[in-house]
Amino acid sequence: MKKSTIIILSVSVAIVAIVIGVIISTITIRNGLIAMEENVSNSWANVETQYQRRADLIPNLVNTVKGYATHESQTLENVIAARSRATQITINADDLTPEKLAAYQKAQGEVGAALGKLLAITESYPDLKANQNFLELQAQLEGTENRINEARRVFNNITKEYNTKIRQFPYSLFGFERRPYFEAAAGAEQAPQVQF
Repeated sequence: MKKSTIIILSVSVAIVAIVIGVIISTITIRNGLIAMEENVSNSWANVETQYQRRADLIPNLVNTVKGYATHESQTLENVIAARSRATQITINADDLTPEKLAAYQKAQGEVGAALGKLLAITESYPDLKANQNFLELQAQLEGTENRINEARRVFNNITKEYNTKIRQFPYSLFGFERRPYFEAAAGAEQAPQVQF
């Protein structure tokens, strides 16, 4: 074989090996980004699950309080209305925009504020505070609020990993879009004041 033929074959083999390596790397990178994007979606679903748990507990809590606190109807109605508004807002994980997330957070914040007022009025009802159903519901709601906070924290951490990765080279070449974070509601740094 001629020396030039050997050189051409060697260069051809090297080029094919490089092309195959690039293809494999591209597939691996893209699959990794897709997996990270699915982790964000899954984490979002976990957040929604915890909010749904809270929404499911609210009617039982309201009915329990209703039996004792009949003249606190405005507070009870506010809780029911806030729950209704919050359950009407849904976001698809694939369409998670900052604006939609802010609207979702606002509605869920209204539920939290209404629940806070509802739980505060129970101080006026010693029999209610001693009622086993109420105590159990209150404990479940407190646990749910903790689960919501944890689910939001996990969502933000997973979203941070994803957003960081898609901005780095060569991952940025694939055109994946950033996902928004949960952010503290305006005024959240101040303790709420309940007044009657």
